[in-house]
Amino acid sequence: MSNTNSSFWVHKEGHKPELLCGSSASYTVVNGHFIMLVCSTIILGGFLKTLLKNSEVTVLMILSLLGFVIGQLAHNSIEVHKIVYPLLKTPSYSLYCYFSPMIIFMAALDVDFCILKNVFWQVLLIGLVSLLMTFIILGYVVLKFNKDLWDLQSSILFSMIVGMTDPVHSVNSLKTIGISKTYTDIIRGESMIICGFTSICFGVFRSDFLHISMFTEFRVILGLCLDILGSIICGYSCSRIIQFILTDLFSNTLTSIILCISMVYMTFYIGESFGMSGMIALVTVGLNFDSLSFKPRIEVTITKFLIMFSSVYQQLIYTFFGIVIGCGETKYLRFHTVVFMLILFATVNFVRLLTIVLVSPLLTHANYEYNWRWGIVIAWSGIKGIFSLLLAPDIHNLADQKVESPQLFILYVQGISLMTMGINSYMMAHSARTLGLCATSLPRQMAIQNAIKHIQEIIQNTITLFKTEKVLTNVNWTLVEEKTKIEYIIPSDAYNNVSHDDIEEESLTEEVLIEEARLHVAIIQMSSFEKQCNDGILSVEAARILISATKSFCPIQGKFMSIYDVSTYVRARSWLIKFKNMLTSLEYHKDKALFILYGDNKFLLFVCHVVFSEEFEYAGHIITVMYIYPMIMHLWPMARELNVSGLISVNNYFVFLYIFQAAMKIISLKRKYFHQYWNTLEFLIMLVGIIDIFCIYFVKLRPDNFALIQMTVILGYFRIIRFIPFIKLIIPLLINIVDVQIKKRLRLMYSITKGYVKSQEDTKLLIKQISSRESVYQKLYEILETNKRDAVKELGLIEHEGRDVVIALKTRQAIRRVIAKALKNLTFLWSRGIIDKHEGIEMNKVFLAKIKALNNFPMAIPPPTPDKYLHNIVWLENKDVLIEFFKERAKLAYFDYGDVICREGEMPQGIYLIISGMAILHSSPPTFGIDSSLRSERGSKSMFTEYCTSGDIIGELSCLLKRETEYTAICETILQDLEFQKCVTFNLAYVETLSSYNEMTIDNVTMKFVIIVYGSVIDTKTEVPYLAPCILPKTCEQIQGTSDLSKLLVVQPSDPAKNTDDPKVMVSTGLRMSQREYNWKRKYEERNFPLSWNRSQTTRIQLP
Repeated sequence: MSNTNSSFWVHKEGHKPELLCGSSASYTVVNGHFIMLVCSTIILGGFLKTLLKNSEVTVLMILSLLGFVIGQLAHNSIEVHKIVYPLLKTPSYSLYCYFSPMIIFMAALDVDFCILKNVFWQVLLIGLVSLLMTFIILGYVVLKFNKDLWDLQSSILFSMIVGMTDPVHSVNSLKTIGISKTYTDIIRGESMIICGFTSICFGVFRSDFLHISMFTEFRVILGLCLDILGSIICGYSCSRIIQFILTDLFSNTLTSIILCISMVYMTFYIGESFGMSGMIALVTVGLNFDSLSFKPRIEVTITKFLIMFSSVYQQLIYTFFGIVIGCGETKYLRFHTVVFMLILFATVNFVRLLTIVLVSPLLTHANYEYNWRWGIVIAWSGIKGIFSLLLAPDIHNLADQKVESPQLFILYVQGISLMTMGINSYMMAHSARTLGLCATSLPRQMAIQNAIKHIQEIIQNTITLFKTEKVLTNVNWTLVEEKTKIEYIIPSDAYNNVSHDDIEEESLTEEVLIEEARLHVAIIQMSSFEKQCNDGILSVEAARILISATKSFCPIQGKFMSIYDVSTYVRARSWLIKFKNMLTSLEYHKDKALFILYGDNKFLLFVCHVVFSEEFEYAGHIITVMYIYPMIMHLWPMARELNVSGLISVNNYFVFLYIFQAAMKIISLKRKYFHQYWNTLEFLIMLVGIIDIFCIYFVKLRPDNFALIQMTVILGYFRIIRFIPFIKLIIPLLINIVDVQIKKRLRLMYSITKGYVKSQEDTKLLIKQISSRESVYQKLYEILETNKRDAVKELGLIEHEGRDVVIALKTRQAIRRVIAKALKNLTFLWSRGIIDKHEGIEMNKVFLAKIKALNNFPMAIPPPTPDKYLHNIVWLENKDVLIEFFKERAKLAYFDYGDVICREGEMPQGIYLIISGMAILHSSPPTFGIDSSLRSERGSKSMFTEYCTSGDIIGELSCLLKRETEYTAICETILQDLEFQKCVTFNLAYVETLSSYNEMTIDNVTMKFVIIVYGSVIDTKTEVPYLAPCILPKTCEQIQGTSDLSKLLVVQPSDPAKNTDDPKVMVSTGLRMSQREYNWKRKYEERNFPLSWNRSQTTRIQLP
């Protein structure tokens, strides 16, 4: 097929290129005028598109008529014919290669491969049924009703072209009215399958293979399969190259766009040159791209370029083919031409409707949303377009019998294309609106209203803030509020019989609201995954897997994707671990401890020294390598007959070497010789060799014994087992390879799980905007919190399985985030003019080089020592005295995943300072020692959860109060901490105990802070109660206890004149303990009793 394709570029001697229409000119063509025609067409198309914004088919129709007028002028005027002659002499295949690559790539790029993959077999079936119906029905109509006497081959080619669905225009009308992307991708996927199959068929017709007498049906089918497979492989390979270009950090946007467009054309030409389908190759390239395949913000730019080129190409094509039609004889344009065009239009839509009816049962079974309404809409999607028009001239070029009016092929195709673009597009949109398929559901409308209210609140807060600015004192704020007020207006076709005022009162079941919220949660999670990838937190592979998994679980009603679903989606490391364990058990080990057992026996020591030396092991492998040539001669019958005696001698020699090797090992290892699998195997090889030698000897004594000869021959073939010990050399290499793959899977799973946890946190911040109903909000919150806890547990299991891998991944992510922060600051300084443009570019290159160097970051890093961990704790940095204090008075404790550090209700065993790892705290509602009569309104049975990481302290408040621990601490990862068996004595902080009705005077001079850590007190002057945990205000001079026992932490002011390294650190430590415990219990109070607090504080939980 490559030879055929090349003929379109280089014309062979004696063959003139066929013209699209008309005959060759007998005059010299003046260059330059045709370019002016092209530019004029582009300008006119742009003006028409600006004036007729919502009617692209009208623009194409006007350009087609204009082209027809120009063609008629060229037919009657030599001057105009000179202008259009370069078009008329251009081969049709050249136009196909010029225009189709960009358009098919743009169509494939807009398809979501994850959605298409789930419905691939349904889409393939629709395409095949559509092709079959087109061949049968449309081919019959062409042969029956056409009066132009086309031959069978022309009719088949014409029916194939008219049966093609345009992948661009078939979904344009649906995209503008908010139809689900699943259905647009089904229609577009079917269109690309039909276009790809048709392009392959036309390639076969263009080739010379059909004229070979030995060409059979089997070879046709085999050739088609090889073309499809080769095109897919070619497209996939080129997509990897294009992705590498687009993701290169050092390439600028303009270079990336130029290289991308160039590679698109190169991919198409490579496929066509090697006899494959360039269209299928480009479809493969487009399907392999997603939003993560581009650098941030470059996807929008490339998409705009593709849309621009595609729009210009379509305008040129319809104008050019209008010119070609006009250059023909008008005598062939009769009334029957219009009638036959209408018949073709009706037949095309009938074939489409019949196809949808036949495949509807399958679509109903595959998708729970599909129904007869969707069937009606999809039945109108058989829109023809540019690809049918580009292949139309090939009908005449490939026909066995040439017709007198070839322009009629183009006329029929162009007419049907414009009719389907206008009528079918309108009917698709009208049917979708009439049948309520584009209606916005009530839960969706409520979610939009919540979002609008949230935006309105932000606008109102902004206006309130602006009112305080001095430069805006004379602003008419009433007018500002009036102009910035946002009202949500429901489109007239977005709902059925539901008024705007009744939306809130509409009785919706909780299941309906949760199902709608579930889809919103999936969208938020996918957005979070993509943002994490752009920020460098999540790898591209992990983000792509998470997004694909989310899209896979979206169609399942009521299903919230958990981390176990994602693990099932990608888990493939269990068999690797089993394979590694098997290889480890087969690995050959030497027991050198036997040297001690032989004492002064010099012979045994010498034998052991020889056996355990590397040279002895290599000698055994060399013997095996040397036997390869004799084994080849033994397996080759002719060489074996010529060298019988020599092969027998060589076999005896090698068996003797095997016996010598086994004897040396048995002498040195004795009974332990058979503890190794490989020694047992070598012993069996030696026994088989000895039996082989004896059989050969007995054959010489009894040459007439047929059974003995057969046994000898079989044993001769068994000599091949002598090469099995070679596997000993491969096993260490295989273990390393498997270990690397296991580490990669662990790193990927950890990255996926961490990204999932982050997405759950992001979603919890937005669920208030999803649904305003409290019951739905609470259920969503519980689901997300449960999924998050499961994911955190999975993080602990992964870290337990490969701690060095997790440390390397965390380190790499920390480096990436630090560099990203530096880049953000650089951009800010650059934008403010503090850094010059040249300096900014050079500094940007430095940071990008560091990011690129992370690709070679080690896959595993051993964990640091506890000393290094202490220096990395924020509040211990540059505090060498305190670090030494901890080393002297605390002991290092190790906890594994799932170990319990302390239990709720038990007396504390000490204070734990976490230096690495993470623990989770579970607690019932805290009492803080407050009397039950004072906390009667605080009753709640909900459990509280918090995560503690490096630098956090566990058990300090219980030790301080000598009370039972109020929470259970469980390790979520491997954890190291420093354990204090005795509480630390503070120099600048002490604890005061206050009983019920006892009073205490507060001296603001000697007391910097007074913190109620347990119990409750009342201000004797103002009678304002204060409940733990709380910091007493400076206005409080005297307090009285209201609980049986109250504990107050008094912090004294430090003396700045003295060296306060130790005391200051002690106070900071104590404050940190109380503040962390304070924040932890404060969140419970704020969640249930927001009105009981004078101040608000937020605790940020940073997961590992």
